Amino acid sequence: MKKLNYLLLMFSAIVIGLTGCKDEEKPDNGVTLSGIPATATIEAGATLGPVTASATALDGLVSLSITKDGASYATVPLSGTTASAPFEYTATPADAGKNIVFEFRVTDTDGDFAVATHVLTVGAEATVIRVTSNITANTTWEKGKTYILGGRITVTSGATLTIQDGVVVKGEAGSGSNATALIIARGAKLNAEGTASSPIIFTTIADNIAPGQIASPNLTPDLNGLWGGLLILGKAPISVAGDLTEKQIEGIPPSDTNGLYGGTDAADNSGTIKFVSVRHGGANIGEGNEINGITLGGVGSGTVIENVEVIGNQDDGIEWFGGTVNVTNAIVWNPGDDGMDTDQAWAGTLDNFIVIAGSETDHTLEIDGPEGALLAGHTLKNGSIKGNNVAELGDFRDGARGTFENLYFFNFADPATTDGRGDLSISGDKSVANFADGSLKFIKLEATLAQGVSLSTVFKGGTVASATEVAADANTVGATKAAFATWSWAAVDGQLADFK
Repeated sequence: MKKLNYLLLMFSAIVIGLTGCKDEEKPDNGVTLSGIPATATIEAGATLGPVTASATALDGLVSLSITKDGASYATVPLSGTTASAPFEYTATPADAGKNIVFEFRVTDTDGDFAVATHVLTVGAEATVIRVTSNITANTTWEKGKTYILGGRITVTSGATLTIQDGVVVKGEAGSGSNATALIIARGAKLNAEGTASSPIIFTTIADNIAPGQIASPNLTPDLNGLWGGLLILGKAPISVAGDLTEKQIEGIPPSDTNGLYGGTDAADNSGTIKFVSVRHGGANIGEGNEINGITLGGVGSGTVIENVEVIGNQDDGIEWFGGTVNVTNAIVWNPGDDGMDTDQAWAGTLDNFIVIAGSETDHTLEIDGPEGALLAGHTLKNGSIKGNNVAELGDFRDGARGTFENLYFFNFADPATTDGRGDLSISGDKSVANFADGSLKFIKLEATLAQGVSLSTVFKGGTVASATEVAADANTVGATKAAFATWSWAAVDGQLADFK
């Protein structure tokens, strides 16, 4: 009796087991699903895919349903006997450290189905991102991260690059056609808005600086030429030979048409740039063809540029090539050539600026005139300029035009003993004529001179009529250095101690 009961129990178990197997869902051989990898690993913030799910069903397809960790995630309607559907997933910071299970199920008109399972392993969010291709769609570089320029990177027309406060951008080493740089092409925008407590820093890959730092922990501020620089190009008017409306910007090979600038839209908008420091740039792509720290080519008045700094650039600190953009609160320290350089009838205003010459600086101000029929002038006002006994105050040449007012010069060498260095000069017949008719105008220049140096020795060609000698720290014009406190390396390093 016991043996019979035991056999009955075994038989029942087998029946139950067979019944369970019969009821369990199994893929039908008439339905197939392919293209889904079994596993993948990405970092938080990165995107899986797109991968393509390919399905077939002789009886006709109905849908592809996707679950994420057992919960419904998406359903894609299908039709016909063959179909495909793309899938991608961007991992969030909350996904870090998790294995996410996605199940893909394709169903036909008879209710038959096929299943594929994908396990996505998500690692910690990357904080250093290398950029190797042009930016062709709206893109954001996020706070707390460092972005490496792996080449000459262009934000192309129609795209906007947003850089959040505190971001560090580093250019890899390169020269010639391989010089790294960030170019904002005509029709593109850069919205780089740092803050006084969290500036955006452009520097070299050799710089160990991390987000949250102001001063470099390992590089001196006079190192230059270690990468390219920041170039912003717009559609505003320029004055060039032949009265062309566009031209290739210096520092970018002619083969790269993203380097074109100029146009007819004076109000063109290339974005907003605030609290940005550019360091150690100026890579040379050819003889006399270096990249400036910040290059502004045909940039329009719709662009906002405030609180910018350039340090240790092999060529000029900031150079304007035509355009109409205004710049407020700018500082250049240790330029390898000129501090502020203007060309091609730039028609904007630079207000509140500081130039601190370095050992290789040529002119603290180099002002060039128009090259074509457009004769617009610009204004530089409220500037303080320190020569460090090496540079010229300024050279106004080739038909220079504009208004230069409330400028204070100090710590310049005696021109009489330094082969003319240390003076402010007007060069060429066109510039002299513009000075005579008021197209080139100087208003309230002040200078603290070395002992025994006269104003007329420093301020040439009649500009002495607008100049006054003042004792050290007794200047009544010049920049307001408070605008540069906390966010600029020059201020943090104590370089502004001699400025008001």
